[in-house]
Amino acid sequence: MTTETLTIGKALNLGLRKAMEDDAKVVLMGEDIGKLGGVFRITDGLQKDFGEARVVDTPLAEAGILGTAAGLAMRGYRPVCEIQFDGFVFPAYNQIVTQVAKIHARSQGTMPMPIVIRIPMGGGIGAVEHHSESPEAYFAHTAGLKVVAVSNPVDAYWGIQQAIASPDPIVFLEPKRRYWEKAEVDLDATPDPLFASRVVRGGDDVTVLAYGPMVKTALQAAAAAAEEGRSLEVIDLRTVSPLDLDPVVESVRRTGRCVVVHEAPTSLGLGAEIAARITETCFHSLESPVLRVGGYDTPYPPSKLEEEYLPDLDRVLDAVDRSMGF
Repeated sequence: MTTETLTIGKALNLGLRKAMEDDAKVVLMGEDIGKLGGVFRITDGLQKDFGEARVVDTPLAEAGILGTAAGLAMRGYRPVCEIQFDGFVFPAYNQIVTQVAKIHARSQGTMPMPIVIRIPMGGGIGAVEHHSESPEAYFAHTAGLKVVAVSNPVDAYWGIQQAIASPDPIVFLEPKRRYWEKAEVDLDATPDPLFASRVVRGGDDVTVLAYGPMVKTALQAAAAAAEEGRSLEVIDLRTVSPLDLDPVVESVRRTGRCVVVHEAPTSLGLGAEIAARITETCFHSLESPVLRVGGYDTPYPPSKLEEEYLPDLDRVLDAVDRSMGF
């Protein structure tokens, strides 16, 4: 067993390195990912070791990056595209939803699209406009795309390799404010399936669902609730498309209560879809409505106000209180 203490950022770096070592068809593309190693240094050292033909510094043109990636995928390559910040993905939105997501179906299954689109997501780093978005609902709503949202170094290391090995296009969301958080990673382990939820803290009173950067917030809320005698079960969804709700249904049928947490604005977010599905499946087990905790229905605010915008453990605990009050 080879175990290392890794940050999420370093786990992604090592996962990309392993994928490139295992498959010469894996090509990385993005703005400043080569000589600089990316703005978050996720690709640090990879161009030096694999060369400029496999770690490509692209122009500042996201539509061009994804258009080129689609062509490479058609020719048998496995492109991994880095979008520098979440809010920069929208110039490439047309390529992603009208080309990348649809070519496999359009070609009647003859042309896979093994593209990974890495996007640092969410707020909490004091950045300016367009640097703190949560665009997951746009992509989860698009048939033909899969959307992964990692929350820890273990899933970062294994998940990026599993995504690259997949024949389908995957939007791979990375919680940018968690890049520097550490955990032990067994580099020889057998990883969990990529598209599977995981119970990360057991509990009996309320089921709390989260993904990406909000998993830590949910765990903090569970620890605080435990001091007041309440037992919260926390589930890391890990993938928002497809949703693996089997562990969620099992949990909610036992607790009778559910709170869904995400950074994105609450209206029409993933929480709404999850709440609808839980209500349909667990209606007779529910003791209270499924509640949502999310960002406000406003554009992401200036950095001085972002801590007021982002869900924190107090807002999660308030939802728990409301759920228990029914």
